Amino acid sequence: MDLKQHWERVYETKMPDSVSWFQEYADQSLRLIHHTGLGMDASIVDVGGGASVLVDGLVAEGYSDVTVLDLSSHALAIARHRLGGHADTVHWMEGDVTQAEFPPHRFDIWHDRAVFHFLTDPADRHAYVERVMKAVRPGGHVIIATFAEDGPDKCSGLPVMRYKPESLHAEFGDAFLLIGHENEAHHTPSGTVQQFVYCYCRKGNS
Repeated sequence: MDLKQHWERVYETKMPDSVSWFQEYADQSLRLIHHTGLGMDASIVDVGGGASVLVDGLVAEGYSDVTVLDLSSHALAIARHRLGGHADTVHWMEGDVTQAEFPPHRFDIWHDRAVFHFLTDPADRHAYVERVMKAVRPGGHVIIATFAEDGPDKCSGLPVMRYKPESLHAEFGDAFLLIGHENEAHHTPSGTVQQFVYCYCRKGNS
């Protein structure tokens, strides 16, 4: 399956507020970003941000160095249109996170809600972690949210991985210190509940 075509089709055929992962507000992600204690000049990347409203919250709060990466150009266009004139303050990247090229130590905060669990191939997960290792500065923060162990086993017609906090942290290894984790019962637009787990880590200083 061509994943880019799949996600382009999703965002071309469905309203942004009808997909299962839609959030009206990205409250939990914003709170965890605040928890890092970094200022408005922190460099933040939202991986798989697409049409997510997290970028709206970050821009509205005054964060000045925000990057959004997504495989779907249509999803990015939705977010850019929604932000209007503020879209020019955001760095937009279209591409596959497992193949993307980031400058070394570019980001203070790496955020991902609902991308990592789609990586069912160990090689893709390894490539993802390599990107995190390169792109996040020493001492930087990594916030990853995936389906929990009692979450769905498929999403948007694709198989997914499900994680406990320990198994999710294990994918990243000892180079990342697990600071904490928490759960989210996400209510989808269709009225079902999906269980997520959030892990937040600090990258080592080496």
